[in-house]
Amino acid sequence: MKRTQLLAAFLLICSTAFSQTAPPADLVTIQQSFKKLNVLGSVLYMAAHPDDENTRLLAYLAQEKHYRTGYLSLTRGDGGQNLIGNEQSEILGLIRTQELLAARRVDGAEQFFSRANDFGFSKGPEETLKIWDHEKVLGDAVWVIRKFRPDVIICRFPTTGEGGHGHHTSSAIIAQEAFAAAADSKRFPEQLKYVQTWQVKRLLWNTFNFGSTNTTAANQFKIDVGVYNPILGKGYGEVAADSRSNHKTQGFGSAKQRGSSFEYFKTILGDAPVNDLMDGVNTTWSRVKGGEAIANELAGIKKNFDLEHPEKSVPELVDLIGKVQFIGDVYWLEQKTKEVTNLIAECAGLWAEAYASEPIYAKGDTMKISAQLISRSKRIILRSITTDAVSNASAIYALSTAKYDAAALEKEKKAWTSFSSERNSLLEANQMQTVNLKDLAGEVSQPYWLVTPHQLGTYNISDQRLVGNPENPNAPWALFAFELDGKPFFIQRTIMYKYVDQAKGEIYQPVVIAPPVTANIISKDYVFSSKQPQTIQIKLQSFTKANGSISLKPMDGWKISPEKIDFTDKTKGTEWTETFTVTPTDSKSRNSVLQAVVSTGGKEWSMGLQRITYDHIPTITLFPPAEAKLINIDLKIAGKKIGYIAGAGDVVSEALTQVGYDVHQLTESDIMNTDLSVYDAIVTGVRAYNTNPRLVVEQPKLMEYVKNGGNFVVQYNVPQPLVLNNIGPYPFRVVNQRVTDEEAKVTFIDPQHPALNYPNKITQADFDGWIQERGLYFVNNIDSHYKTILNMNDPGEASNPGSLIVTDYGKGRFVYTSLDFFRELPAGVPGAYRLFVNLLSKPR
Repeated sequence: MKRTQLLAAFLLICSTAFSQTAPPADLVTIQQSFKKLNVLGSVLYMAAHPDDENTRLLAYLAQEKHYRTGYLSLTRGDGGQNLIGNEQSEILGLIRTQELLAARRVDGAEQFFSRANDFGFSKGPEETLKIWDHEKVLGDAVWVIRKFRPDVIICRFPTTGEGGHGHHTSSAIIAQEAFAAAADSKRFPEQLKYVQTWQVKRLLWNTFNFGSTNTTAANQFKIDVGVYNPILGKGYGEVAADSRSNHKTQGFGSAKQRGSSFEYFKTILGDAPVNDLMDGVNTTWSRVKGGEAIANELAGIKKNFDLEHPEKSVPELVDLIGKVQFIGDVYWLEQKTKEVTNLIAECAGLWAEAYASEPIYAKGDTMKISAQLISRSKRIILRSITTDAVSNASAIYALSTAKYDAAALEKEKKAWTSFSSERNSLLEANQMQTVNLKDLAGEVSQPYWLVTPHQLGTYNISDQRLVGNPENPNAPWALFAFELDGKPFFIQRTIMYKYVDQAKGEIYQPVVIAPPVTANIISKDYVFSSKQPQTIQIKLQSFTKANGSISLKPMDGWKISPEKIDFTDKTKGTEWTETFTVTPTDSKSRNSVLQAVVSTGGKEWSMGLQRITYDHIPTITLFPPAEAKLINIDLKIAGKKIGYIAGAGDVVSEALTQVGYDVHQLTESDIMNTDLSVYDAIVTGVRAYNTNPRLVVEQPKLMEYVKNGGNFVVQYNVPQPLVLNNIGPYPFRVVNQRVTDEEAKVTFIDPQHPALNYPNKITQADFDGWIQERGLYFVNNIDSHYKTILNMNDPGEASNPGSLIVTDYGKGRFVYTSLDFFRELPAGVPGAYRLFVNLLSKPR
């Protein structure tokens, strides 16, 4: 192969190789790797959300059939609810992205996304595709297909609506359209600068039997995916359960299933399979020019493989890389070079990783890096270790040639010598080596789809090459260049931060690149109900040596004091707080976005810092806009002290604190052993009756509180599982009904009811500016003791009175509401604040 071809292949491999840590090198992995290396076929699964994928089928395709297997989730699940925390919207999408990646590490598939934003439940594809921007999301699906080049696409849902959710149906529509568009050079021609058109062999629908909906049939093509894999020591129902249980924000912990289990398929486009999913597709090495010889050589290597001494196969595998370079098909060249390289490392016991000395660096600062490696095999020579600061093509070219062109390396030495270590040394067997390097901290570690603000439905992605990636593809990396018998091979590792936790042991986390100074406004919302000033506190943190100032951007209708505050001699890790005063200039000051601006090093920065930490995923660090909302509301409050019973996770209690309530988080001991009459109202968080089994014990005490004059407000729950059937003093039933149109007309059934009049007079204007939806999981079969307050409906549906019900019970009041206050209050919707305060305020 010409050197230019080798370089192109090498660069392509490096652009796609992404591994957090060194992969496993056990005999199970090696045997599976040998099997996968002999298969040239690919399958792409398509659906709408995290959790839509069929993990058992993915595991079967990836680990039994050894196809390159991928899951394209059009959204990141941003619009759902969170059962383990209070994160919502884009932040929830970040968590679910990592949950999907954790699931893929178990089932062996790869993960992709489009730019579509999960804007919440949609009742039909017409609404979904309009909000998503049909053409853009279709273009993303076409891009993934052209890059991934699947032989078969499988969609989870049909276009006919049995999937229930408008997003589900839309994912099937997109799949069908992308099947044809990916092969058409006139469709999305701008992509052809980077990829080629691709014709998929067939599109199948993976039919299902969910609840009362059974779309399977005896005459459909079927596969038994419940087979047992003796190498893994488990069946794919067991693998699938481990994979699916990573979807913790959705509460999808799954039991392991064992034994035969069939998946059914209906052909949508292309030739129907008769005997095998890949009927008509050549998945052997004969698919590519020169592949037969590679297959024969690979068979010999596998036949001679020594279980006791895997390292004996390394020379032949290194030789195989050179032969793979000549197959002519760049796609399979890339995939198989990567697979052979991984297999070399596995057989050689070649372990290589790179770590930064600190977890976070400011952009432009120098990162100190330790690269460590050890080989259990002899004869391997370490030529160099290079960090991604080496961006000069001729230097990489020199690394990628068998002769290691010393002249070219010397020519570029001044540009990158700090970021490369030329070793040219034979690795001693089973002897750890540590090499110290440096790298420059590059761009801020902001998820690429959150770099700029986005409209409802789609994220802004300016660079076509980023589309589909689950994470930023430009994380810092180190390249290890090796040689055996004069033949080169390369291993790339993402640079991580590694430390030891006394309870958990060795922990890996992503290295974070930060702005020089971040500014977090303490509250997300500041509610003004008069012209009284409020104190705005800003927590600053420096990630380098910094001098500068912090200010709040001026806004019409608001007075800010002081204009700016200077800071000097801040060092890395310094945290401090500055205080400003903000005052409405008149009673009509409009709602505004308050922006904090840090000036340092001749540049302005307006970024906060947010970390999301859960044990089942890597720590997520992002830098949201340094902003808060100033909300000027005509708001009256009755009562002061609120008890709050946590549910699945929301920030409603924080919102109530912001408007002046004294909010207490109630424990079981508080409920059972203290005088609840001191609370003007008690509120349950969203889905509390789904997630808190102790409410069965606490419910009689809460009902006693109501009967004796208390005010109990219960926010929405889902129908199953409820920890008890009777949430209120009289019966009603929670059902899967909702109003998804956030602008749906709201009719007052009883305009004189106190909930609409005390202490705030609620009008139609109070339902302006709501986001995502009106409410979810309404109630029906409502006992006559309850008053229904509001009527609303989505277009084409009957009016639904189940969003808010109120009843007197004894001396007190019970309220159940399915209105989505948990979204509206954090979003700063004035009318939602006014109505929720009314629900907390029982007239005396």
